[in-house]
Amino acid sequence: MNILLINADQLRHDCIGCRGIRPVRTPNIDRLASEGILYEDAYTPLPVCSPARQALLCGLRPDFFGAQWNYDFMPTPELDPALCWTKPLRDQGWSLGYVGRFHVSAVHNPMDFGFTDFGDMRSINARIAEAFPNAKYTGGWLGCESPIPLESSRTHLEADAACKILDRYCEGDKPWLLWVDFEEPHLPCRPSKPFSEMYDPSTIPPWDGFGDTFEGKPYIHKQQTLSWDTESLTWDDFAPMVARYYGCISQVDDAIGRILDTLKSAGQYEDTLILFTSDHGDMCGSHSMLDKHYVLYDDIIRVPLIMKKPGAAPAKIPGFVMNCLDIPATIRETAGLPPEKHGHGSALPETLEKAKALPKEVLVTSNGQQFGLYTTRAIRTKRYKYVWNLTDTDEFYDLEADPGEKNNLIARPDAQETIHTLRRKLYEMLMETGDRFAGSQWMKRQLLEDRKLVR
Repeated sequence: MNILLINADQLRHDCIGCRGIRPVRTPNIDRLASEGILYEDAYTPLPVCSPARQALLCGLRPDFFGAQWNYDFMPTPELDPALCWTKPLRDQGWSLGYVGRFHVSAVHNPMDFGFTDFGDMRSINARIAEAFPNAKYTGGWLGCESPIPLESSRTHLEADAACKILDRYCEGDKPWLLWVDFEEPHLPCRPSKPFSEMYDPSTIPPWDGFGDTFEGKPYIHKQQTLSWDTESLTWDDFAPMVARYYGCISQVDDAIGRILDTLKSAGQYEDTLILFTSDHGDMCGSHSMLDKHYVLYDDIIRVPLIMKKPGAAPAKIPGFVMNCLDIPATIRETAGLPPEKHGHGSALPETLEKAKALPKEVLVTSNGQQFGLYTTRAIRTKRYKYVWNLTDTDEFYDLEADPGEKNNLIARPDAQETIHTLRRKLYEMLMETGDRFAGSQWMKRQLLEDRKLVR
């Protein structure tokens, strides 16, 4: 069995058509979902680019090995290639390919991790710059229409590079794994025609989180809008950006279609384990914010996750899974590798019966980034979310009544028993994964004795 892993950068869980939530057209991803397993409650362990990808390589929580933020923002401990599933796979005779930006290490390249082929995004970007030296981009972080024709765009040149590797792998007699990592739809969104014109901003509804007053919330939430200069933007200002975000997603979907068609033409589509996910989501105007960092809203911690596995029946599976932790465990199981000794994930369940054993809560962490470090940990159940803000007020949301997470109920008297229970459960989960803050005698009182200031 071969393995194709496709990752899209900063793709929200609600922005693929098969979810039926937002009006985004993704026919190729939808087809993959209809033939495979769609995980409806998938989350990332840490919603920042490099830590998520490092976790995908080793199956460990980023905080566990020191990946608290992007290594190219502030130095972090290097991920040891010996911890990853890649070298053991290569040593068993697999061909391993990686196409895209290898946003994993400051010192190691893909070959150090065991990959045998690398389609470098820097080379693709250089080709575009050489072919279109006068290309102009406007709009700043809010993006613009790309002046680059679709066939010469980054998404489609990346797909071309992936297809060339696939053609070679499929002609050989070795098992193979190909990881294709798209930079889109990461902001600034710059879709090419026709995708830049696919969505009418006037028809796009606001996110559930738009219109937040930030009353009773941590300081950094409102501050983030000031730092990005978005605090006064209306939905009419954000909607064109969201239309471009949708356009980038549809453009990525078109590129994915080319990769899947190549696999089908080679006669290996039915014999390949295909995994599709994202490192994390995007605020994209929700709560008047852009990008990620400092917050743990579902906008960024919830991700799409699809698995098409030979022999597994199509299904929609509810229940909490962790994409960056469970995908490595799934790859190891598929390839016959032993489980990672300290791994934090489990192989993805293939049936509703197996999904009954999934946990009833999920743990997500964050440590801030560009504007100063800011440590938070969240526990999310089907109905509630509690966020432990180590140096600011905590957050508590009733997601049934408030899916946009605009109303912080942390001070509400009738919520205190539930908050107490979630704090203790969060403490247990953090201790299980070696979180140093939870183990501090000064900090654990916040979780075990409810010693938190409420403003």
